[in-house]
Amino acid sequence: MRLPVQVALLGGSFNPPHVGHLLAAHYVRATQGVDEVWLMPTFVHPFRKSAVDFEHRVHMCERMCQDAAGWMKTSRVESEVGKDGRTVDTLDFLQARHPEHRFSLIIGSDILKDLPHWKDFDRIQRMARVVVLYRAGYPAEGTVGPPLAIVSSSEVRERLARGELPSDLVPRVVLDYAREHHLYGL
Repeated sequence: MRLPVQVALLGGSFNPPHVGHLLAAHYVRATQGVDEVWLMPTFVHPFRKSAVDFEHRVHMCERMCQDAAGWMKTSRVESEVGKDGRTVDTLDFLQARHPEHRFSLIIGSDILKDLPHWKDFDRIQRMARVVVLYRAGYPAEGTVGPPLAIVSSSEVRERLARGELPSDLVPRVVLDYAREHHLYGL
């Protein structure tokens, strides 16, 4: 009998993907007993944040996954669910599609303040193990790991808007893609 595939889900706008996402994926894979980490760019952000086109964000995530020997993948599931971008709906969809998988949900400690606004978070906790990573500057009880890098997509976009190339915060392959497609003013 085959053991279920342990998959950790890392959702976000990935606008653009950055080293914080990469470090989170590597840390969870190395320490949390998961076989794969799936990056899940939002299709419709539930809090209506604006972002570059979904396909561009998917392609940037795919490029970032190329060096991970197959364990880090990009999922387009958010575009397939057909709802309003709620995590509980995505988990329902994934569990129906992949009954052989067991899911964990990766969130940063900076998100904890938003959980009261999430749809059915108690149900999410029953469907998936929630792994709360310690995001630098947001200490909270129950987090795992050392403080992760202080980096955000909004900071990356601000630096790009000032004409600075954030090569210390964004993987080269992501910056190359953004440049090729004239994203973020590149």
